[in-house]
Amino acid sequence: MASACGGGCPNPKPTRSGKCPIDALKLGVCADVLANLLNLKLGSPPVQPCCSLINGLVDVEAAVCLCTAIKANILGINLNVPVSLSLLLNACNHKLPSGFQCP
Repeated sequence: MASACGGGCPNPKPTRSGKCPIDALKLGVCADVLANLLNLKLGSPPVQPCCSLINGLVDVEAAVCLCTAIKANILGINLNVPVSLSLLLNACNHKLPSGFQCP
């Protein structure tokens, strides 16, 4: 069967590999979002461009990426990893996979 794209369609399927397909250094933009969430400032923190980096990933990939950034202290602050991870994922409309622990 011929494809409507002639074989040139992008393949947006996530890998579900449990690996982070993003350069973790780029996730430093999530620091402001997390700082706002942890300081409980009134109003909604600006979640872009942090969430735009992980949108399109399955939840486990998003969690692995954010774990990598948090554990490597790329965000520049000492954090409680499970709480921080959950806050960031929720802010970006992702869910922490059941039983997930940072590698």
